[in-house]
Amino acid sequence: MAEQQNFDIVVVGGGPGGYVAAIRAAQLGMKTACVEREHLGGICLNWGCIPTKALLRSGEVYHMLHHLDEYGMSAKDVSYDFPKVIKRSRGISGRLSKGVAHLLKKNKVTVIDGHGKLDGPGTLAVEKDGKPVATLKAKHIVLATGARARSLPGMEPNGKTIWTYKEAMVPEAMPKSVLVVGSGAIGIEFASFYHSMGADVTVVEVVDRILPAEDEEISAFALKALTKRGLKIHTGAKVADLKGNGSGVTATVTTKDGKEQSLSVERAILAVGITGNIENLGLDGTKVETDRGHIKIDPWMATGEPGVYAIGDVVGAPWLAHKASHEGVICVERIHGINDVHPLDVTKIPGCTYCTPQVASVGYTEKRAKEAGHNVKVGRFPFIGNGKALALGEPDGMVKTVFDADTGEFLGAHMIGAEVTELIQGYTIARQMEATELDLMHTVFPHPTLSEMMHESVLDAYGRAIHY
Repeated sequence: MAEQQNFDIVVVGGGPGGYVAAIRAAQLGMKTACVEREHLGGICLNWGCIPTKALLRSGEVYHMLHHLDEYGMSAKDVSYDFPKVIKRSRGISGRLSKGVAHLLKKNKVTVIDGHGKLDGPGTLAVEKDGKPVATLKAKHIVLATGARARSLPGMEPNGKTIWTYKEAMVPEAMPKSVLVVGSGAIGIEFASFYHSMGADVTVVEVVDRILPAEDEEISAFALKALTKRGLKIHTGAKVADLKGNGSGVTATVTTKDGKEQSLSVERAILAVGITGNIENLGLDGTKVETDRGHIKIDPWMATGEPGVYAIGDVVGAPWLAHKASHEGVICVERIHGINDVHPLDVTKIPGCTYCTPQVASVGYTEKRAKEAGHNVKVGRFPFIGNGKALALGEPDGMVKTVFDADTGEFLGAHMIGAEVTELIQGYTIARQMEATELDLMHTVFPHPTLSEMMHESVLDAYGRAIHY
C-alpha cells in the first residue's frame, strides 16, 4: 500500500514552471512536494532551451572559424568532433538539472520520483513503473506537466530518420542534408544549427512567412538573411508523402505556386507545434476542462476543479519557459493570499529565437496594434548604422518600435540581429513599467553599444533619429 503524505501544496512536474512554483511556495512557508517522473528541469533544461543554445553556440563558433579572414585572421584545417559537440550540450543540461535538485533541497521541497495522477478531491496518487509510490494529500495541487512535440497525420516521427526535437538534439552523426517542417522558433533554431555545421538545409512552412508569430517586417528580414546564408526556404508550402527508409527520408513538397517537387534528405525534423501532456492525469470525473490538448484556466491559473491549478505549456501559448515560471509564481502567491499579485499580461512577455541572426520581440506587432484600434507611430534603426555592430562584424539587423501616436504609450518592440535576445529585456522593462516615448527618449544609453539602436529606433518614431 502506498504511503500517505500530507502537504499544503503539491506541484506535478519539475520543469521551469513546476520547480519555480514549488520553490516559491516553500519560501512562503507552505509544506511543498514536487512530483517529477523523468528529469528535474523538464523539457526546457533537458531537451529544449538550454541544450539547443549549447548546440547553437557550437554552430556559431564553427561558422566564425570559417570567416576569420573578415577579422584579419586565418586558421587551417578547421573541423569539429560531432560527438563532443553533443556531449558538451548534454553535459550542460546535466549540470543544471543537478542544480535544480540542489535548489529544491535547499528550500526543503520534498521531491517524489514518479507519475502523479488526481485521485479524488485533494488527493494525488503517485506511481513509478506501474507500481504505487505514495498517496499525497494537499489542499492545492498544481499541474505543471508541460507539453510534447505534435505530429500530423502522414508525418509521424520514427525516431531514426524522421525526428522530433529530442532526436535532433542527440544525433549519432552529422547528417549531410536536413528537411525542417515548420518555421517557428524550434524549427528555425534547428535549421540554423544544422546549416552552421555544414548540412544542406531545407525549411518548409505552410503559412506565407517564416517565424509567423513575429512582426511581418522581422519575418521578411529573417527570410532574406537566412536565404542569404544558404538555407532553402519554402513558405506557403506543404509537405506530403513524408517517408523514412533505412538511410534517409523522401518527401513531396508542394510550393505556393502549386508545383510539386520531390525531395530526398538524410533526416527530417518535425517542428509543427506542441500539445499539452494532459493524458493519464486523472482529469476524467473532475471539473477540469481541456481545449485542443491544453488545460483551461482562469487568470489566476485555477481550473474548474476546486483546489486544482495548471501552469506552463500544458495551458497553452505562448510556450515559453519564462512564461511558465512567472505563472508558477502568480499561482502560488495568489493561493497564499498575497494582495499585490497581478494576472499575467502576455503582451509583456518577451519572445526569443536563437537562430543566426537572432530574433526577439515584446508587445504588439505593428499589425496587431492597428487591429487593436491604436493609431501608431513606428520607428526603425538598422544595425549597419551602429558602430558597435560594425566593430563586431554584425551589420545585418534592425530594431523596430511601435507607439500609440495619441498617448505615446510604448506598445511593442521587434528586433533581429546579433545579441537581440539579450537586448530585448530593456524593452520588456519599459512595457512592464508602462513607459511612454518620453521615458525612453530621456533615458541615456551607453556608447558604443548595440543598445544605442534601441534609443535611435524610439527617436526615429518621432522624427528625431540622430544617426539615421
